[in-house]
Amino acid sequence: MQRATSLERRVDGIAHRLLRDAPADGIRAGLIEFTVFVLKQAWACIFGAALLVVIVAARLWYPDDAALARNDALTIAAVLIQIAMLVFRLESGRELWVIVLFHITGTVMELFKTDVGSWAYAADGFLRIGGVPLFSGFMYAAVGSYMVRVYRLFDLGFTRYPRRWITAVLAAAIYVNFFAHHWWWDARWVLLAGVVVLWLPTVMHARIWRRTIRLPLLVVFAGVALFIYLAENIGTWAGAWAYPDQAEGWQPVSLSKLSSWFLLMIISVVLVAWVYPPQVPAALLREDEARARL
Repeated sequence: MQRATSLERRVDGIAHRLLRDAPADGIRAGLIEFTVFVLKQAWACIFGAALLVVIVAARLWYPDDAALARNDALTIAAVLIQIAMLVFRLESGRELWVIVLFHITGTVMELFKTDVGSWAYAADGFLRIGGVPLFSGFMYAAVGSYMVRVYRLFDLGFTRYPRRWITAVLAAAIYVNFFAHHWWWDARWVLLAGVVVLWLPTVMHARIWRRTIRLPLLVVFAGVALFIYLAENIGTWAGAWAYPDQAEGWQPVSLSKLSSWFLLMIISVVLVAWVYPPQVPAALLREDEARARL
């Protein structure tokens, strides 16, 4: 497992010893691959999952008359989760920089969006900037955490990945549009078309256990955006924040938010790509070298 933390290397070593004699073919082999896939995904989601559990627990059990406001308690819990991620070697310091950057870009957008009324938080607590509680930035950081962790847990490789400077320009345009569409034309559909044009040829190679799966990267993007949308429904149900149409009572988040999360996820993908430059899978490089020698 490349770029793994010290804890992950120990876990990987134990897994290799346990599965060393596992069959390579047949139904049992397929079940093992599926189990490893699920466990790796769960490991990659640990930051976001822990934060979501805290948000739901606060909705169910946090007393309304507590001396510490619920939003402040959520912020403290989020900070403790982030500290634990570093102390227990679940994240590296290098990855933390990407997560912090995504935290900052998310918080800036939160300040703007709450100001224009796109959504709102409960107006309690002291650990906030304006109407934005500080725990909100950690929700964006959770997306960044998942991205950097899934990249190395699955030893991701890519074929026909677009030039990074072009993706950076598109990501910047996406971020600007989140602000600009409030007083100018909403360019999201043009930006979505740009994402399709850039990443349509790209194939992702993900190593699970013995097998490597190959998926169109756009399909992966759509799957992650759907997963985030489902988590957002849980977050709004738990009262972490609310959209205007949820002011009178909770209802599912509008499906239109799927496109917003899809575009926001592209920003995190581009940020991660600057920490872990997309690489062609080693096996394909070896094949190219073998052909060159013929």
